[in-house]
Amino acid sequence: MNTATDLKVVYFPSCINRSMGKTHFQDSDDLQLTELTHRLLVRAGFTIIYPESIDSHCCGMPFSSKGYAEANHTQSETLEKELLKASENGKYPVLYDMSPCFYHSKEEFSKSLKIVDPIEFMLDYVMPQLTVKKKKGSVAVFPVCSVKKIGMTEQLTALSKLCADSVTLIDSNCCGFAGDRGFLIPELNEHGLRDLKAQIPASCKDGFSTSRTCEIGLEKMSGIDFKSIFYLIEEVTR
Repeated sequence: MNTATDLKVVYFPSCINRSMGKTHFQDSDDLQLTELTHRLLVRAGFTIIYPESIDSHCCGMPFSSKGYAEANHTQSETLEKELLKASENGKYPVLYDMSPCFYHSKEEFSKSLKIVDPIEFMLDYVMPQLTVKKKKGSVAVFPVCSVKKIGMTEQLTALSKLCADSVTLIDSNCCGFAGDRGFLIPELNEHGLRDLKAQIPASCKDGFSTSRTCEIGLEKMSGIDFKSIFYLIEEVTR
């Protein structure tokens, strides 16, 4: 991907990011994540390809996590076929905007598709096309479980340091939100992040991650704004 004509990407917005709104810290004129991602990619020079009938597609993880293996495989196989079609059989990379969804598809799909975690895509594909105009002062970042599993924590830190002068990497084995479990059993989230507030510097008012549901729990337990790291990148390169 070296020339302007090569800058094409298939963007698969996750079900959660398509359906959930903004954080309560965000202003009414702030962009919802899928719209912000579109603008960010266009500003970086990418032509964006969307899968057809996108609202009917899901990576299958919500079914898998509830034990519905057949429904999971059906959704996963349907999505893989559509992404193969959209990417011209793997010619173009496929961007996922949530790390857990990426990890699930990585485990389910064949090797033909080049699906890319949001951290890797921003670090390797997008940031080289943009200029950081003004770094933020202090930010907190949280590597969700799937980020730890794929060994992307160092890349998350490196990406954050391109955008902020001071980066606090939140230390927790798991935030405890675990998909939708944090909605149903909030005590899991409370326990998982029991040491969260003590880790965040007083000067830090912004936190970033790569999973919307985890960010909901992080926001609740920290008292600061937690959202996709795409927002950080968009802000400092705007």
